[in-house]
Amino acid sequence: MLERCGETSWKDSGPSPAGDGSIKSELSAISRQLSGDQWLTAYTYKEKIMEQQYRPMPGTPVEELETPCLILDMDALDHNMDVMADYYEGRDSKLRPHSKNHKTPALAHRQIRRGGTVGGVCSAKVSEAEVMVHGGIPSVFITSEVAAPLKIDRLCSLARQAEMLVACDNAENARDLSKAAAAQGVDLGVVIELETGLRRCGVQEMEQGVTLAKAIDALPGLTFKGIMSHQTIPDMPEREDRVTEGYRVIQNVIDMKDAIVAAGIPVEIVSTGETWSYDVAGEIPGVTEVQGGSYLVMETGYGYMTDFHYSGKVLTTVISAPRPGVAIADAGQKAVSTLRGLPEVEGLPGVTVDSMDPDHVILHLDSGIQLTPGDQITLIPSQQDATVSRWDRFIGVRDGKVETVWDIQARGCHN
Repeated sequence: MLERCGETSWKDSGPSPAGDGSIKSELSAISRQLSGDQWLTAYTYKEKIMEQQYRPMPGTPVEELETPCLILDMDALDHNMDVMADYYEGRDSKLRPHSKNHKTPALAHRQIRRGGTVGGVCSAKVSEAEVMVHGGIPSVFITSEVAAPLKIDRLCSLARQAEMLVACDNAENARDLSKAAAAQGVDLGVVIELETGLRRCGVQEMEQGVTLAKAIDALPGLTFKGIMSHQTIPDMPEREDRVTEGYRVIQNVIDMKDAIVAAGIPVEIVSTGETWSYDVAGEIPGVTEVQGGSYLVMETGYGYMTDFHYSGKVLTTVISAPRPGVAIADAGQKAVSTLRGLPEVEGLPGVTVDSMDPDHVILHLDSGIQLTPGDQITLIPSQQDATVSRWDRFIGVRDGKVETVWDIQARGCHN
């Protein structure tokens, strides 16, 4: 591999032996075409490889899937969507699902069609929002501040195609947004972020929020829409505790909304809440939308939220059983995020994850349990966002067979 001037290139080392019509054979054919002195940019090389990547056909048994792979349990996925749709049906507040978790326009459309939503999604990044808008999502709320001039220009370009909302926590950023929006002749919806314990972005004081709302309201190209907040994710299995904590932090958002309204500025949107508080924030008067995301695929950090089922999983295969009590499988940290801890093994009592390296998971087996090479294991990630972003596609499975395959089109959208 050669790096120069910020561009990574590959020089092919020659064809590999294959000729059986398989994916390996097809990749070898590409390799032969690109041999010699031809140099490829990383993008071109990736595009050619992506065209040939493994895509199982519907009806393929799970036992025949190449591993590791990212699978979606379709029954669990449908269940999770139904829980949210049923809860928000008929309520004044609605769900605005967060696309940063699944990064897939097809799933965003599926969430919206299921019901109970505002008809749009949240995104964490401009690049993520671009994928959603180009995928036909009509309303996207970027719940992080956008400060770089180029990103602001890209945001404004999206406003020609969809309703675009963006978080803001300072007047200088608001002026930059206004300048770009006015120059492009578009309107951006701006939502003030209030810091409520996550120790991240957001205005800190009530008066600061009111002053910023007045500034935004007076700027061309901007429409002040309302306020938002993110909360920390508490480990609270008891709903009573979640209700108490949810009301405590979200009341700050309602207080700011009331203060802005008292200053003569209408507030259309109060966007707050998380998966853990979906049934708390949705009941608080004044909250108009709830930013649930993790509920769709779920993760072990939300294991106490038994309303939802694990749908996002990594399928891995045992490749070695080198000694009693130990088995090695083919999914490592490249395949499963350990951001919030090691993954859990699904459905095999007495089998736990001991450790992981980039390409392997080391499994501990209790006394009397045996695994042999070829056995499949399903892992439940501790954090789904970082896991999903490692993969090019979801393989949807139901009743032990592949039902569908969805490209994760916003995979790697970090800017």
